[in-house]
Amino acid sequence: MRNHPKLVDVAVIGGSGLETLMESPQRIHVRTPYGSPPPITLGELGGRRAAFLPRHGYKHELPPHRINYRANIYGLYSIGVRRIFAMNAVGAVKPSLKVGDIIVPDDLIDFTKQRPLTFFEDSSVIHVDFTEPYCPELRGALIRAAGKEAEPIHERGVYACMEGPRDETRAEIRMLRRLGCDVVGMTAMPEAVLARELGVCYASLCYVTNMAAGIGDRVIQTEVMEAASRIRPKLSNILIWAVSYLPRSRCCRCVRDGRGGGAIC
Repeated sequence: MRNHPKLVDVAVIGGSGLETLMESPQRIHVRTPYGSPPPITLGELGGRRAAFLPRHGYKHELPPHRINYRANIYGLYSIGVRRIFAMNAVGAVKPSLKVGDIIVPDDLIDFTKQRPLTFFEDSSVIHVDFTEPYCPELRGALIRAAGKEAEPIHERGVYACMEGPRDETRAEIRMLRRLGCDVVGMTAMPEAVLARELGVCYASLCYVTNMAAGIGDRVIQTEVMEAASRIRPKLSNILIWAVSYLPRSRCCRCVRDGRGGGAIC
């Protein structure tokens, strides 16, 4: 693997098009032991040097179950990233939510089935603490940024991560609601746990693009994409402010809860 200098501390993972947020953008290619992620865009965001990685590729060619999550997270880690803001489109499981709502989840349930979930497959048994899957420091920055933009935001929520690429059945959504889930998506895992294994802070900025099966009408993908396009400018502004609010030094548990107690950071 080519060694890159420690170029940036903070990164955004999201859909294609967000790279336009970056000032003076520059794309770099990174190789990892797990393959190569999409080219990473480096630039200025919120007054900080930052990176952007499109999890679905720049042409949105990768469905959620085919994303190389390990290459993505390790690729960012290899260039110095220790904080990740993830953007996730979600469906509303909780009936009181509506299209356009913004959520900063504080917990998740993993229902994926066939994705590599760890960097530790060939090592001795290692258990990372995942009691709090989302970094409270990053979550606080997102919530504060939403206040700056005067955008209403749900400060807590449980994200249910499904395998995809199909949408859920009505029975599955009824199950998720009974389990206490608020939103459903397909990309939060294994991103969150892979970041924790490397001692990288991770938080998600979710936006509702549709009501889940059985709560609203049938899920129509063109309507989902249209909703995402309407919401994206608000999310972009929140991200810019959130990056600017980050302290220079991390003051959270994420670094201690990763591999080796954060010794590899």
